[in-house]
Amino acid sequence: MPEVLKAPLVVEFPFTRSLGPVQSAFLTGLRERVVLGVRTGDGRTLVPPVEYDPVTAEELRDLVEVAPTGTVTTWAWNHAPRRGQPLDTPFGWALVRLDGADTSLLHALDAPGPDVLRTGMRVRIRWAAERSGAITDIACFEPYDGDPAESGAHSGEFEDTVTGIVAPARLDYTYSPGRAQSAYLGALSERRTVGERCPSCRKVYVPPRGACPTCGVATAEQVEVGPRGTVTTFCIVNIKAKNLDIEVPYVYAHIALDGADLALHGRIGGIPYDQVRMGLRVEPVWTPGARHPDHYRPTGEPDADYESYKELL
Repeated sequence: MPEVLKAPLVVEFPFTRSLGPVQSAFLTGLRERVVLGVRTGDGRTLVPPVEYDPVTAEELRDLVEVAPTGTVTTWAWNHAPRRGQPLDTPFGWALVRLDGADTSLLHALDAPGPDVLRTGMRVRIRWAAERSGAITDIACFEPYDGDPAESGAHSGEFEDTVTGIVAPARLDYTYSPGRAQSAYLGALSERRTVGERCPSCRKVYVPPRGACPTCGVATAEQVEVGPRGTVTTFCIVNIKAKNLDIEVPYVYAHIALDGADLALHGRIGGIPYDQVRMGLRVEPVWTPGARHPDHYRPTGEPDADYESYKELL
């Protein structure tokens, strides 16, 4: 039985978003240890606040302060915290309806174990020691036996308001390729590129998928392609990516390897970015110990005729 390949894979994309007046006031309030909700036309108070009524779609601007104490409406126990979660010891995820609010806020609940948690338990906010205007300014909730805290009206007007946030998005998982891609990766370790031919339409797909995306039938016949190919389309990258040691601007392109009917993507090097063009003939450049080409460079051949690759655009 062939070896089953697997490897850890991380997809991470922090993105910057601007805030409207309601969200700006909410996050600025958290920085100042104040929790703001928004009042709807029928008198309900929504926490977290939204800018439009979820029932009537009416614009909402009437901000009101709610208490830092509240009641657990439902919960789940997290026995193995993951990277980036609010606490590094086991904790509960809880929906908490703060006193003065009509909806619940999801956050971490610090407790010694799941036997302590229950629907209806009283909790309060534990504020972060350092706050910047983010939901993490609430470090977590904690059990609370005291009287409900007071809340009142608040204009939502603060100095130095938060107008934007950087929201990190990350997914960690283990990837295990199937038979077709395992063969493809195995060939790359030998500096070869293999695809699979569809028994029906006879097209060769690289990387192989184990089935023809056009005909839907299984593929098994391996075909070695390349190593040279043709640039079909490309883009110029002007933003430097985190942990990527490549100077900008640089070019990523779709490259139709000779003998393949599907273009793969790769970085183009060995040529100024503004000289890369459709039809450019390229070849792979390998670095010592690499399991895939580092980039593709011009071969010096005449450009391919458009008619020869137009179907691969």
